[in-house]
Amino acid sequence: MVGCMIAVNLLAVCALDGFLGDPRWMPHPVRWMGACINRCEPVIRNRFTSGAMRRIAGILLALFVPGLSFLAAWGALKLAFLVHPWFGHLLWIVLGYTTLAAKDLASHAWAVYHSLCAGSLREARQAVSFMVGRDTERLTETEISRATIESMAENTSDGVIAPLLYLVVGGPPLALAYKAVNTLDSMIGHRDASYRDIGWASAKLDDFANLIPSRMSAGLLVVSAYFRHAAVANAWRIYRRDCAKHASPNSGHPEAAMAGALGILLGGPTVYNGVQIERPQIGDPANVPQARHVPLAIELMWISFGIAIVLAVVFATLWNGL
Repeated sequence: MVGCMIAVNLLAVCALDGFLGDPRWMPHPVRWMGACINRCEPVIRNRFTSGAMRRIAGILLALFVPGLSFLAAWGALKLAFLVHPWFGHLLWIVLGYTTLAAKDLASHAWAVYHSLCAGSLREARQAVSFMVGRDTERLTETEISRATIESMAENTSDGVIAPLLYLVVGGPPLALAYKAVNTLDSMIGHRDASYRDIGWASAKLDDFANLIPSRMSAGLLVVSAYFRHAAVANAWRIYRRDCAKHASPNSGHPEAAMAGALGILLGGPTVYNGVQIERPQIGDPANVPQARHVPLAIELMWISFGIAIVLAVVFATLWNGL
């Protein structure tokens, strides 16, 4: 019975994300996490001047925000189930729904695609700026397409498969703790000198949290290539060859699978805050990314999500039924 209820909850969570996405008018836990981090960071910078003390404070911050997120969700669910089981399940669904980002990811990518099709590089640059952290003001059509597809690949893991995995394993508390880790990494887990000490622990914790999801996402993308008659063999070949090229221990896995499935080349020169960084090339140089590849990347994400939902429901039913 418990396994069936959790399976139903998971289906409801995924359906809500697929149909509603993340309406901006709705309160969202990730925004609260971001506000908490924004308040804590200047305090750490002002009170601690040495690198060692800032690193210690960064470790505490990396533990505090996910821990608080976990405890807040756990306490709210505990109270809700005490009030009434159906109220508890409803809150489970609402909290779980806030951890997924498939619809938003696809919507952002479609916005880029439609701008490119309309011939408006200015609008396409603005649209892709919501997906990536790199400088977008001077990107060409090829570079915009590449940035969009790279973001699609990485966020298939970070925004879709990883939170779904943590929902299955530990419910909304663990999934929200993961989102807190991910938010910390995106805000302060940078490799530049100003964040080297404060964000060190957040970056390492994010690397650890994504070890399994990134590899699962790559496998799902490879399998998804079969369902849309893409190059499955090439996706697997490029994944095995290029997954370790990326500076991140995780991002290269879904990117390599996506590059192989689409038969395109990802990576290369990328500008962050005015500084050009030469990222390793992933894939075969036969085809550069074009606007026409963006819808294909979106399809692969949705198919991967669909397969993951089926696996999650089956696992939740069997695991909780034991």
